[in-house]
Amino acid sequence: MALLKTVWQNALTVTFGVVTLCVGTVGEAIAQTLQGAGASFPAPLYELYFQQLKEDTGITVNYNSVGSGKGIESFIANTVDFAATDALPVEAEIEQMPKGVVMIPTAGGAVAVVYNLPGVNELKLSQSVLPDIFAGKIKKWNDGRIAKHNRGVDLPDLPIKTVVRADGSGTTFIFSRHLSAASPIFSREVGASRKPEWPGEPLEGNKNDGVAVLVKENEGAIGYVQDTFARQNKLSKAMVENLQGEFVKPTLEETNKALSGLRFDRDFIPANEANPDNGYPIVSVTWLLIKQNYDNSDRVTAVKKMIGWILSQGQNLNSTLEYTRVPESIAPKILDKVENQVITK
Repeated sequence: MALLKTVWQNALTVTFGVVTLCVGTVGEAIAQTLQGAGASFPAPLYELYFQQLKEDTGITVNYNSVGSGKGIESFIANTVDFAATDALPVEAEIEQMPKGVVMIPTAGGAVAVVYNLPGVNELKLSQSVLPDIFAGKIKKWNDGRIAKHNRGVDLPDLPIKTVVRADGSGTTFIFSRHLSAASPIFSREVGASRKPEWPGEPLEGNKNDGVAVLVKENEGAIGYVQDTFARQNKLSKAMVENLQGEFVKPTLEETNKALSGLRFDRDFIPANEANPDNGYPIVSVTWLLIKQNYDNSDRVTAVKKMIGWILSQGQNLNSTLEYTRVPESIAPKILDKVENQVITK
């Protein structure tokens, strides 16, 4: 299926001057090591980024995929050079960051709803049903509200086993934010959080891969993971209803439909992410948090080169793992902000 030609799919167009300033000239490389920690949502992509980054620039990046919450904690503790998160830090967290922060969008992606129901190859979940499953209000797979949108599907008489993240997670924030936008009841009783108080006794897994394993091992299970983890683990993915009443899977095309309509403010933070107008409805931008002030000029140079590379050459890797690109309209503005605000102090 042809990809939509949206700003989330086109190659980045960055001016020569900005690229030279942030990435370096051909053949230039520096021996520097950077430490990062955080989100597992973009971890497969970041693994590709940092392998190629070292070949192209000489910069080594050690990235620890510990979840968005722990990544932000490490950034506040000043034990890493950068953090990664799918849920932007709140004001109280930003105030604790001793070196300041610049927030850099690097990619977009989908959170897949994955399930384990032998014999059920296609499952549709509406905007009202999915929140009620995770709010503990729908407890059996053959419940009439699920069956309503799955006519002809032999839904088993099995209890629903929800699987959630054990750690503070940006993926959980994306998922619970969508459920809150779709359901006022879910919003009131559970809410959007990196680690909600889930009703009942859900199974808990660490990081995206832990949730994927638990879904795979437990018949009747349903959980949520970044789409790459669903594909890597060969998990069944539900079709989720969007605001147009369409039931769609988290394909790159449908993710691009959703993210192409996002509106970004001057700090590159998007609006209307929680329940986009079109496409697959459970999506998000993912972020790197870098410091405004680093302790030495070599580290500043390395960080700027890393960000410059990610927002230029690195974007060509995004679609290989079903992630979307940073909008070409804002990439040069991000690079300009990094160049002017990230300093040695």
